[in-house]
Amino acid sequence: MSVEKELMARSGQACELCGQSESLEVYTVPPADAPSVAESILVCGACHTQLTDPDNLDPNHWRCLNDSMWSTVPAVQVVAWRILNRLRGEGWPAELLDMMYLDEDTLAWAKAGLPDENALVHLDSNGQVLEAGDTVTLIKDLKVKGANFTAKRGTAVRRISLVHDNAGQIEGKVEGQQIVILTEYVKKRS
Repeated sequence: MSVEKELMARSGQACELCGQSESLEVYTVPPADAPSVAESILVCGACHTQLTDPDNLDPNHWRCLNDSMWSTVPAVQVVAWRILNRLRGEGWPAELLDMMYLDEDTLAWAKAGLPDENALVHLDSNGQVLEAGDTVTLIKDLKVKGANFTAKRGTAVRRISLVHDNAGQIEGKVEGQQIVILTEYVKKRS
């Protein structure tokens, strides 16, 4: 029997998160990369879209978790816990999280899918995430201390590296000199 057929049978042919019965598809819960009955859930198109694009979560859609968080299926519990954590600032999800119980293994799985809260994120002046190897452009003239030159606005800095202990700094070469640049003075090139 295929994973999708087993999930259809388990869920009663409805989304395991919100209960909708249209546009159903298999969602494999990260960090798993291959669909399996134990690590996948059946979701509707609306839930799938929001799960795969977490920046566009609609808090009101996820009020359905008030019911589905009580599922006996660990994969459903994990997804419910993760979404409630992302929406914690809304108020009502925090109350649901306080009521929710996950055994140790399921909680460890749920936490494995969350970004590391201690990880530094380097952002440019527009709030875009910077990664090692990116190219950035200076947005203002910068006097380079100890090198007797000014890095001009509009200068491209290629193959930057991130300062591992300071999210406000990157390193890159300007006029052959390796310099430290504040992220607030650069914008990421697309």
